[in-house]
Amino acid sequence: MIFLLPTTSSPNVLSIRDQVVLVTGGGRGLGARLVQSFLNEGSRVVINYLESADAARKTAAAFPQRAVAIRADVRDAQQVSAMVKEAGAHFGSPITTIINNALTDFSFNGDARPHADTLSWEDLDQQFAGTVRGALNTVQAVLPGMRAADFGRVINVGTNLFQHPVVPYHDYTAAKAALLSLTRTLSHDLGPEGITVNMISGGLLRTTDASSATPEEVFNVIAAGTPLRRVTTPEEFADAALFFASPWSRSVTGQNLIVDGGLVKG
Repeated sequence: MIFLLPTTSSPNVLSIRDQVVLVTGGGRGLGARLVQSFLNEGSRVVINYLESADAARKTAAAFPQRAVAIRADVRDAQQVSAMVKEAGAHFGSPITTIINNALTDFSFNGDARPHADTLSWEDLDQQFAGTVRGALNTVQAVLPGMRAADFGRVINVGTNLFQHPVVPYHDYTAAKAALLSLTRTLSHDLGPEGITVNMISGGLLRTTDASSATPEEVFNVIAAGTPLRRVTTPEEFADAALFFASPWSRSVTGQNLIVDGGLVKG
């Protein structure tokens, strides 16, 4: 039996190689893996970074025709707008796909996390600004280009922690839960325009910059609780992002796909 990809002549469908993809926080960690996965599939990629200039520029230099590194703080709408404008001028095409991955000022260190009696609104506000405001800024900045292309894919990076808070990172988890709500309301609002909005919720990944502070015993406990008996890798997480960007997912929107080796059941 031969399986064929959906025809790219269908409405609101672009092959991955025809997409211009923005990955926020793309200079390091999971973001760098997402960037590499889309470059491997032939996409043109905007590597957004805030502090990881050297790493982002090194990746862009390796793909001079298909990658560009642009600094912008996703919490600042003006900076995001300027980045989108620069990217459009660079590639001569609008951004059609965004992956809201940027994670500002956070490390998965259970010993250093704020507890119930020390959690402050400042802790929460910091994560909401990077996660929710950041996603809102990028979506609003790219909407005109998506509408012009009659195509759009928004992929938000979530977490399985709001379903299974094995470590209660209050600030991070609350922000990601709000992002899931925004994912679903945006999917309803933008669906008639051919723009899908989905979330990928990983667990602890082995290993990213953010999870590098996690003790080995925590990885082992999580691995033992999964049907696969191992911790999901950034490469495996990126596979799901490729699915949501691909023609295979053309009728999928408003969904939260849990990619954690089966630890959490949706």
